[in-house]
Amino acid sequence: MSPSRTPAGRGTAKTVFWDLLTFDRLLTGPVIHLIYWAGLGVIVLAGFFVVGAAVGVALRDGNLVGILLAFPTLIAGFLVCGAMVLLWRGACEFYVVIFRIAEDLRAFREANLPTEPETPPPGRPLY
Repeated sequence: MSPSRTPAGRGTAKTVFWDLLTFDRLLTGPVIHLIYWAGLGVIVLAGFFVVGAAVGVALRDGNLVGILLAFPTLIAGFLVCGAMVLLWRGACEFYVVIFRIAEDLRAFREANLPTEPETPPPGRPLY
């Protein structure tokens, strides 16, 4: 019986470290999740800036015109933030898909490796 490899993330520290050094295990999956959440945090901060800008526009002109001008500012800002969330999600999903394709290709290659070298049948010339 040949020793089976441990699933990714379930080996000893030495195995995980070696997998990272030899690129047998890709870091992109977990890292892209962290980048995604950090980007969403930045977009939420932009949403707070939009609210602050709308309040600033309303307070700058203390009359009805300033308040009426604050509503389109607020709505346009939230629409832009919503579009940013969708675009950010799409960009992160693109990177995840690219690296999953690479992992699937590696698994496909490993599954289709021949166990013995091919030899021609006897009586056929080798060219």
